[in-house]
Amino acid sequence: MNVNEQTKVLKVHFHSLKQKFEKGEKPENPKDKALFSQVKNETAPVFQLLEQWERDVLQLIKTRKVNIHPQQIISTRENMELLLMHSYYLDVRRKRYMELNHSVLYILDQLLAELD
Repeated sequence: MNVNEQTKVLKVHFHSLKQKFEKGEKPENPKDKALFSQVKNETAPVFQLLEQWERDVLQLIKTRKVNIHPQQIISTRENMELLLMHSYYLDVRRKRYMELNHSVLYILDQLLAELD
């Protein structure tokens, strides 16, 4: 899968995570092992995709095929990981969640525009 496809798949994941955050209810016990297992199973593929995406984009930056600063990509991955967890545990205010979400989507859109 190329970077363009990876980025589009990530955008789809994060739109569904946003819906999960907005419609979800805070877990009764965030330390529940069943919840942890569920979250781990559902997010593992996304974490793997994020890792691959970051490597691939940083490689494109090294070869100067995209004009984005490497630190933006690293920060975007970190923000994506935060969004993954916040979407399940609902442990952050909506305003902070939306700031992270907009930040991530801005970089993803910028990357897609650079690739086209």
